[in-house]
Amino acid sequence: MKAVVYDRYGAPDVLRVEDVPVPSPGRGQVRVQVVATSINLSDWESLRGSPAYARLGGLRTPARRTLGSDIAGVVDAVGPGVTRFRPGDEVYGDNLVLKGGFAQYAVAPEAALAHKPPQLTFAEASTLPQAGAIAWQGTRHALPGSRVLINGAGGGSGSFAIQLAKRLGAHVTGVDNAAKQGFMRSVGADEVIDYRRDDFTRQTEPYDLILDLVAGRSVFAYRRALAHGGTYRCVGGPVRALLRVLTVGSVVGRLSGRSIGVLAVNAWPTHVESLAALCIAGDIRIHIDRTVTLEEVPDAIALVGAGKVLGKVVVQVS
Repeated sequence: MKAVVYDRYGAPDVLRVEDVPVPSPGRGQVRVQVVATSINLSDWESLRGSPAYARLGGLRTPARRTLGSDIAGVVDAVGPGVTRFRPGDEVYGDNLVLKGGFAQYAVAPEAALAHKPPQLTFAEASTLPQAGAIAWQGTRHALPGSRVLINGAGGGSGSFAIQLAKRLGAHVTGVDNAAKQGFMRSVGADEVIDYRRDDFTRQTEPYDLILDLVAGRSVFAYRRALAHGGTYRCVGGPVRALLRVLTVGSVVGRLSGRSIGVLAVNAWPTHVESLAALCIAGDIRIHIDRTVTLEEVPDAIALVGAGKVLGKVVVQVS
């Protein structure tokens, strides 16, 4: 089978398309013939081996030769003990542990998959698992009339988060680069901020909820940006920044009547199935920036890493 592989951390040019053996599913695993997979920032981090947590399981060399966790496709074979799926079932899911989505076949744990709704294309379904889980859980505390800010709002998770927060009745501010201002407004942002020109932690009015997808500022800046009783949650970012949020942030938050912490994204698929239902109903929009082939994966990952993608990039495998 064809797969995009790499043997060392580095820039996108370390990726190459290669013929590799078709994997066999083990106990509790499902083999999926991949139709589509979407690219996440986690793929960029795993490619670079940075931040440091991206090297878990493979300090010097990658633990998995093939990236790609968000998969959508057709069950090809099942391992012993699998009861929820059988060959021919259309499925989708976040295969974050085993990865392997940038290939014609991938093996995933049964628990990581759900039946794909027939109303969604494989490309659409592949955009939901990881980005949707982050957006759903990161905005679940948004209240009608509350002020919500999403930092990094022009990407996959951010574009879903804007729409979910707006659906809950919040006033939403999106933060990203200047090229994404129009896109953030098009998916529902009431206000937009170009992070290269303005510091969202120094705005005149504080926020009730901040979902930070690119954490990097000081804990005290986050405290300043939050209203009393407000909540700050970050996902990803440099290890140093995450550790500050987990330690100093927790203390500063409690002392100031705020909640500052890291978003612990629970295993899918329940909340992503709820998001899929909203997409099917037309309440949430799926935005696919572009569709690429396996051969185009290196250039596509580079665009995601550079923050030049609006919404999601989908790899059409078969």
